[in-house]
Amino acid sequence: MPGVRPIRREFSRKIVSAQPEQVLEFAARLIDLDLRIWAYEIVHYHRPTLRTLDSATIESLGRGLADWASVDVFGGYVAGPAWVNRQISDQDVHRWARSPDRWWRRTALVATVGLNTKTRGGYGDAPRTLAVCELLADDRDDMVVKALSWALRVLAPHDPPAVQHFLATNEPRLAARIKRETRNKLTTGIKNPRKTPR
Repeated sequence: MPGVRPIRREFSRKIVSAQPEQVLEFAARLIDLDLRIWAYEIVHYHRPTLRTLDSATIESLGRGLADWASVDVFGGYVAGPAWVNRQISDQDVHRWARSPDRWWRRTALVATVGLNTKTRGGYGDAPRTLAVCELLADDRDDMVVKALSWALRVLAPHDPPAVQHFLATNEPRLAARIKRETRNKLTTGIKNPRKTPR
């Protein structure tokens, strides 16, 4: 991605005066060309377009998601900011969390990262974050497990007691990885502290 980002920035400069419908049409064409990450960044950095997004438009942009990198940009740059700004509802995100599609379930968790990341407009939102985590606490799909750990770790600096309570309350339901990485974050500040050699 670092090598192609300057190209994406140049495209963003060229379309700065475009109307949202034009930007969304351009994004749809990029998705058809399997350039999803570009498409989602184009939408994110065109603020008028980002502000127009609703659940139907977001779900259209997310049709066919099938890899973690695209999901993480989609959730972080498109779905998450729209949720932070209340353009989509908690119920929309909960519906994704209940999806049979692993990638939409991961999207629901990645969207919570925006709630707790200042650069994405977030300010720390334990209730909305933990509601999604609760829905997916029993999920053992590896892509979902990793995203749930991520969601909790991003929330942890904002509200450690809420995260500790969630871990304690859901102890039997959570995958070992989630408990280990989140507790590491709470106690050391990092996900996987290096073991001290004997």
